[in-house]
Amino acid sequence: MSKAMKIAIVDDEQDMRQSISQWLALSGYDTETFGSAEDALSKLGADYPGIVISDIKMPGMDGLQLLKKLMSTDSALPVIMITGHGDVPIAVEAMRVGAFDFLEKPFNPDKMTELAKKATNERRLTLDNRALRKELSDGGQLMKKLIGASPVMERLREDILDLGQADGHVLIDGETGTGKTLIAHALHAVGSRAGKRFVLLPCAAYDEDALIRRLFGPAQLEDSELPAMEQARGGTLVLEDIETLGDTAQARLLSAINEQGSPPETRIVAISNLQNEGRTCEDALKSGLFYRLAALRITVPPLRQRGEDILTLFNRLSEQFADEYGCDAPEISAQEAAQLLQAPWPGNVRQLINLAERAVLQSRRASGTISSLLMNDHDDMQPVMTTEGKPLKEYVEAFERMLIDNTMRRHKGSIASVMEELCLPRRTLNEKMAKYQLQRSDYL
Repeated sequence: MSKAMKIAIVDDEQDMRQSISQWLALSGYDTETFGSAEDALSKLGADYPGIVISDIKMPGMDGLQLLKKLMSTDSALPVIMITGHGDVPIAVEAMRVGAFDFLEKPFNPDKMTELAKKATNERRLTLDNRALRKELSDGGQLMKKLIGASPVMERLREDILDLGQADGHVLIDGETGTGKTLIAHALHAVGSRAGKRFVLLPCAAYDEDALIRRLFGPAQLEDSELPAMEQARGGTLVLEDIETLGDTAQARLLSAINEQGSPPETRIVAISNLQNEGRTCEDALKSGLFYRLAALRITVPPLRQRGEDILTLFNRLSEQFADEYGCDAPEISAQEAAQLLQAPWPGNVRQLINLAERAVLQSRRASGTISSLLMNDHDDMQPVMTTEGKPLKEYVEAFERMLIDNTMRRHKGSIASVMEELCLPRRTLNEKMAKYQLQRSDYL
């Protein structure tokens, strides 16, 4: 679950800061107090995981000066100012500088709690967005998201690392829900353009005229609405649903690509979903454009081809959702593991994410089965029937690996506890962990 947001309380009057702290602590907040603006500044840096409540009138550095310092460090930090009666002009100045809001003494504690809730919600959203942007610029973190030990996933990671270093345009195709946009982010993050602009344009969201304007201009648009080709200059432009481009848009794009020369100033990564419709991107695009975009190509494997990766992914996802909902992750039986491995997964990883969340919610209520969830996804789905026959040995090994993995996680890497629960001697457990590439250090 999300950790409680911090609230820093800055006031030179001890009784006031303690009473505010006690009231907010009763509302579930983690508070810390400071007797001066100088003390607060020594602890409140950029990305502070919370908000600030500060008195305006203080000896030495006052609240307004503190606010200006905080805004120069992190302009998105919510700061609630406490003002005395008649200090409205100062409060107005504080709002102009960047204060989140202000409370006038004597204030209603419930109003303060309400303001704190709004401010912390806004802060949490800001920090989440920053973390996401950082993650999407970190090639190592993105590669870790491409979980799986199957041959097709190992090959995919190698392709991303190889093509990330190249300059040519890239076509990413594959079924819906396989993570093509994540792979586009990874291609950018592991290559030489990692520090440059990354612009994502969903082509299917625009009609042709609007798409051409969004891609190429006119030039008099505001800076915040620069054409996508201009925004991405020197970096990467990702065009989702490239197959939806009309003839005119295709011609303009091909012309722009030809004008760039080699190596291109702006790298284009095109994403196509046509595999679900029985057609290919080559069918949808004019040959000149297709061959320019497909100079380098990645075809993302569907989930059903990834073998025991399905169980590994399900475990990771269910643990994440269990942490979010504050409950234990569901443990799946051998029969349920086989059903997960055998299901056709038309929605691929996206469908598995939804299934894992629903499985956690069911487990919290102690109701339902994974089999029923799979059946509910599609009335005509038969999850116990495999679309690609696999020998029994593969199912047994996949379940065995999942069982050891789950038990190691539950016991936080305690070999003795795992040996006792699974009734395995030390040597056998070591051999199986080596066989399935499970490292004790990952569970500590």
